[in-house]
Amino acid sequence: MTSPLLPRGSDALMAVFGRIDIYVFDQIHRGRITPDMRVLDAGCGQGRNSEYLMRCGADVWCVDADPLQIERVRELAQEVAPDLPSSNFGVVRLTELPHPDGHFDAVICSAVLHFSESSAEFESGVEQMWRVLRPGGILFTRLASTIGIEDRVVRLRDRWYSLPDGSDRFLVDENYLADINARLGGLQMDPLKTTVVQNMRAMTTWVLRKETSTTPE
Repeated sequence: MTSPLLPRGSDALMAVFGRIDIYVFDQIHRGRITPDMRVLDAGCGQGRNSEYLMRCGADVWCVDADPLQIERVRELAQEVAPDLPSSNFGVVRLTELPHPDGHFDAVICSAVLHFSESSAEFESGVEQMWRVLRPGGILFTRLASTIGIEDRVVRLRDRWYSLPDGSDRFLVDENYLADINARLGGLQMDPLKTTVVQNMRAMTTWVLRKETSTTPE
């Protein structure tokens, strides 16, 4: 029997939850990202991870390097959360976040960091997201990795690899993420969770809590 608390059918589910990443929804379901928070969607794309939070009343902010994506997200916000100011949405690179230190309760960065051009750019983007996160806040990232497909990728340069699916990506591994977290001084909230898609690519979820107000040197 279908629960009366859940909408029926895919259209009804889409109307409530949008196209939210199931791994982001898991963080919401566990109470780590809540409607009373100020949330930054870093590399927001068309806003698939922002829409549900907007509908819930969260103070959502979005940045993306693509002006067209920000235009689309602003239009989405006008529809589902018209009280959010237009200034919450900006064309910004992750390495150049303009927000004050400790401005956000949670930062979401899903399927973005594996487009970093180099280790320096990757680490700078992570450090910027960490800087704008308040003490006690959550940094959620989902990104491509070598985990589980180590013998199937071909290194090109730095941490860029060619994958079996034909794409080239900046890939992380467990040791690299552990080194960065040690530098940040964060608390890893979950074990690294990696989905290997038919040995063609691997996506890893990395979730940290900021324990102090310090930023990396």
